[in-house]
Amino acid sequence: MSAPPLYGGIEAGGTKWVCAIADADGKVLATRVIPTTTPETTITAAVRFFREHRTLAAVGVGSFGPVDLRTGSPTYGHITATPKPGWSGTDVVSPLRAALRVPVGLDTDVNAAALGEWRRGAGRGLGTVAYMTVGTGIGVGAVVNGRPLHGLLHPEFGHVRIPHDRTRDPFAGSCPFHGDCLEGLASGEAMRRRWGQRAEDLDDPAAWELEAEYVAHAVMNLTYALSPERIIVGGGVTKRAGLMGRTRARAFDLAAGYPAISALTDRAAMDEYVVSPSLGDHAGITGAVELAMRCFA
Repeated sequence: MSAPPLYGGIEAGGTKWVCAIADADGKVLATRVIPTTTPETTITAAVRFFREHRTLAAVGVGSFGPVDLRTGSPTYGHITATPKPGWSGTDVVSPLRAALRVPVGLDTDVNAAALGEWRRGAGRGLGTVAYMTVGTGIGVGAVVNGRPLHGLLHPEFGHVRIPHDRTRDPFAGSCPFHGDCLEGLASGEAMRRRWGQRAEDLDDPAAWELEAEYVAHAVMNLTYALSPERIIVGGGVTKRAGLMGRTRARAFDLAAGYPAISALTDRAAMDEYVVSPSLGDHAGITGAVELAMRCFA
């Protein structure tokens, strides 16, 4: 009788790669954190970790991006034009597939987190879930009818435009492409540049009221554009005590009772509509394992 399959998962972030081995029930059996240095060094270290265990059935990767997810594209599996130095044009899938000789599933890090929360967390049992991460950057992933959302590429919601009152907030924005898009105004990097402190060290109430304003606008844009059944908001910035409450309250006001559904007309229901990830910091790796299971099935 053959041993039950094992699956590998990689949450490939710009600062670190979290690698995990999981069983067929999704239970994580072993993990390793690898600093994101050069592509060759980082990928080689991930391969070494997986080779320490018996043969895997498949590996799933949730990667920082942008990434080319178009199967059949000559650059499928590559990180494209990224601000991460040295990583533009990096092929993530082929080296893993060649070294480990297993199928490799790929998606964005936020789509993986959305998939993890949909499968085993705050989105379980729902048809449409959006996951927004507010950290060094801002990204959104979505699961629609059990599948991560793709289209022309993948969601790049961090670069949507939101209202920018330059009297209240004269900061020009930190995005190298768009200046004052959502990421340029509300990411951890934007907060650092605007206020001269990292978000985790910032205690000015005005700073957090402004952050809640921007995140609430993002929540409402997601609501009206995608109509998810739940919006899960994670990332390091959102761990600030009180930010989620301020965001919900402001989103409720912005909704102004439209449309007439409980999530937008009842404050208590809003608390169930905009939530923190129930998997915490494990949403991404959980989703990466799920990607592995799907590409093996």
